[in-house]
Amino acid sequence: MAYQRRILDGTLDELFPDLAAIALEGAKGVGKTATGRARAETTFALDRPRELELVEADLDLVDVATPPVFIDEWQLLPPVWDQVRRAVDADRTGGRFLLAGSSTVAPGTRIHSGAGRIVRLVMRPLAFSERALETPVVSVRELLGGGRPEIRGSTNLTLADYTEEIVRSGFPGIRDLPERARTIQLDSYLARIVDRDLPDNGMAVRLPATLMKWLAAYGAATSTDASYTAILDAATAGDVEKPARQTVDQYRDYLQRIFVLDPVPAWLPSFSPLRRLAKRPKHHLVDPALAARSADIDAADLLRGAGERVGATGTWLGALFESLVTQSVRVYADACDASVGHLRLHDTSREIDLIVEGRGRRVLAIEVKLAATVSDQDVRHLNWLQEQLGDRVVDRVVVTTGEYAYRRRDGVAVVPLALLGP
Repeated sequence: MAYQRRILDGTLDELFPDLAAIALEGAKGVGKTATGRARAETTFALDRPRELELVEADLDLVDVATPPVFIDEWQLLPPVWDQVRRAVDADRTGGRFLLAGSSTVAPGTRIHSGAGRIVRLVMRPLAFSERALETPVVSVRELLGGGRPEIRGSTNLTLADYTEEIVRSGFPGIRDLPERARTIQLDSYLARIVDRDLPDNGMAVRLPATLMKWLAAYGAATSTDASYTAILDAATAGDVEKPARQTVDQYRDYLQRIFVLDPVPAWLPSFSPLRRLAKRPKHHLVDPALAARSADIDAADLLRGAGERVGATGTWLGALFESLVTQSVRVYADACDASVGHLRLHDTSREIDLIVEGRGRRVLAIEVKLAATVSDQDVRHLNWLQEQLGDRVVDRVVVTTGEYAYRRRDGVAVVPLALLGP
């Protein structure tokens, strides 16, 4: 089967010839192994016991192997990280090592940070433009560059198509399965987190059923900054035996270490007139399909308005669509070395779903709307932000489920998700 290039490949094309070692990090199943193998002359798959035993017995093997050398699931043998670091210290020739990891090392494991030797890149599930459903015509890089690029184009994708993409998932090995097989695979993915991934990373799960309910409650809080107390209360309503808050905090930390939780941090700009900014992150699972499966809800259910939200009003479909947009925007932002946050004032009088900040503190402000049309009410926070920050806001965008991409008279770009790309 031919390798499907990812947006991250463009970054690797640019960086790997000049950098000796790059680590690809991300949740299981996002495609790290396929990307690493596509570039490697030598592969060490440490999730295979025989290869793990071989490298553990002789770490020098990674030094003498024909480069590029790909070390998959390196965290299963933490000393290999330091071996690569030392090899880079001895020879900084570009294109030598690619590492892939689906978790950080367990607490208490001592390794060098790799700073100055190993560059870390995050890999996420397929962005919408990587799913080959439509050709994007609006570039996040161009929007962030300023100059108000022309916005035009149309798509035939409908709300039903976007809803199907939410439940179909962005995991390359899952999304193209028949519906029943896909459902079973997503259920297995969630079960493995509790039964295998957390224990393998040093976290004993005493109440697995409660943790599964907590994951479902976290999914129900998708695209909100609901308090962790509210999420725990939703997960344990009616339960006699409840986990301690400290235990739940540990679960959350471990779930972030294995990249299952992918929260968007609050945007806290420097040198800004903005005050009273909230600091809580917005909650997102690594793929909104996991949130839908944890609630046992399919596309038809979502279109009928099913799903209870924790911490906010509005439809759960709207929250999951925002998560789908967020997943894609983060991939596009990574490709141009930009960060992504969200903005909310403490009194909730002003909220903006996504703030993409690039070099020179340039800001691209994005709202997400589960609708085809955009009103003045929908853009009021975007326009407020431009009034506050002036030219620092290089563009304002509303991402929709509509048919057309265009600019409003006030300059706000209206772009269907299918037409937005890197």
